[in-house]
Amino acid sequence: MALNPYGGSSSIIRLNIGGKKFSTTIDTLTMRERDSMLAAMFSGRHTVCEESAKGYVFVDRDGKHFRHILNWLRDGVIPSLEDSEYAELLREAEYYQLLVLADGINATLNKRKEDEELVSELTRIDIIKCIQSERVRFRGLNLSGLDLSKLDLSCVDFSYSCLKNVFFSRANLQCAKFRDADAEGSIFHNATLRECEFTGANLRGALLAGANLQSANLQDACLIDCSFCGADLRSAHLQSADLNNANLEGANLEGANLKGAKLNNANFRGANLQRAYLRHVNLRDTHLEGAKLDGANMLGAIR
Repeated sequence: MALNPYGGSSSIIRLNIGGKKFSTTIDTLTMRERDSMLAAMFSGRHTVCEESAKGYVFVDRDGKHFRHILNWLRDGVIPSLEDSEYAELLREAEYYQLLVLADGINATLNKRKEDEELVSELTRIDIIKCIQSERVRFRGLNLSGLDLSKLDLSCVDFSYSCLKNVFFSRANLQCAKFRDADAEGSIFHNATLRECEFTGANLRGALLAGANLQSANLQDACLIDCSFCGADLRSAHLQSADLNNANLEGANLEGANLKGAKLNNANFRGANLQRAYLRHVNLRDTHLEGAKLDGANMLGAIR
């Protein structure tokens, strides 16, 4: 049967998918994924067979997940399913050559796998119990996404741990160790980080606005896109740190050591850099408007 008898593209199509009955329109079957088998079947270029006297087009596939196929074609939304159901739906998507749906399912499964890998090994309650019992070494653990705000975590060793997106806001982390830790995207807003060790740590995109980092060791740390607005970095060690695109507006870096630091597009507007060590540092693409540079050692600095 050619499609002409159905009329326009909004005409109703009745489908029998492995015994399950569905009704939809030509538009739904053909518009979202134009290269799919369903779009080809109902494009008008091919003849499809109806069940006699019943008006249904029969497709010899399991109809269990076909409603998800139709909803995808209607709305473009990947359904929320268990992994085993996604595997079944993926087979149907591949059969019908719905390549965008198949890609979406694979992306959802990959994201779910990544999220599972980032699940913290401990809870906030576990951390509090450890602090109370003085077992305060969390080296190499996965603590991603935990809310550790306002806790007394002074002298705790987080070295080599995964601390992505952890909330440390207003926590006391004085003398804590973050050596080679991955704290990308973590929040240290108004935290006490005096004399902390962040040597080699990844703090990309972390928020440290208002934090107290006096005498903290941030040598070789990745501080790209970090926000240090209003932070106290007096006498901080920032040798060879990567501060590209970092925001240090209004920060206090008096006496800080930035030897070998990368400062491309770093924002030091209104910052206090008095007596800071900036010898041979490339400041050409750094924003220093309103910064205090009295007594700063800028011998050989590129400006």
